[in-house]
Amino acid sequence: MLSRTPTLFVVKCLLPIGIASCLMGQQPEKGQGRGAPGGAALRDLPATAPPPLFFREEWKEGAKKGEVAAAQDNVSNANLELKLYGVDAKDFQATGIAGNKGNPMHLWTGLCPSPAGAMLRDKNSYVDLTGIASIKWTTKISGLHAIHPMIKLADGTMLVGDQPSGSAAGWLENELSFSDMKWLRLDPEKLVTKGGWVQHPDLSKVDEVGFVDLMPSSGHGPGGWADVAQIEVYGKPIPRH
Repeated sequence: MLSRTPTLFVVKCLLPIGIASCLMGQQPEKGQGRGAPGGAALRDLPATAPPPLFFREEWKEGAKKGEVAAAQDNVSNANLELKLYGVDAKDFQATGIAGNKGNPMHLWTGLCPSPAGAMLRDKNSYVDLTGIASIKWTTKISGLHAIHPMIKLADGTMLVGDQPSGSAAGWLENELSFSDMKWLRLDPEKLVTKGGWVQHPDLSKVDEVGFVDLMPSSGHGPGGWADVAQIEVYGKPIPRH
């Protein structure tokens, strides 16, 4: 009987060489990224410049101290106008302590027995929220509540974004991209959604930007409400005149 030892020896020696040759043949050419269009490395593609800070609002104590009905004198940015929405918008509260990370100055929906929202309007400019425009805010919620972005277009259309923010664990900072959102129309008085998803809304000229709590709140205590402290909006200013 012939021995199989030489055959096995040849297979063991040549098999690794064949595998290595296949792997080398699959390597991308120098300067090419895997899956990159036109063979260009993804890292070599031009980066999109982020939009500038359009406004920042941190809120402040007004003439009245403590927990008070939210009003224009709680706005710290002199260029911004506060707009409150909802049947019970008068029950929006401003509260907190400036500089206190555990209880910063903020707007609170707790006394609003129906959906409530707040937006800020720059006196001099609309804002272009296309591209990688975003909103960054520090928020906290209780119960099943959530904070959703709300905008008002230059033609008066009000929209709410589908991305929620808020944690019952404490104050957290979130940044949301407007381009990643799906949008629904809002009734400006009742703050209930209307119709289906709005396809490709024109975000190039936005009049007001803010937030909405779409649930009725339960008052003081850990029932259900929403808090919004610092807000930053990043987008390109568009002069009103």
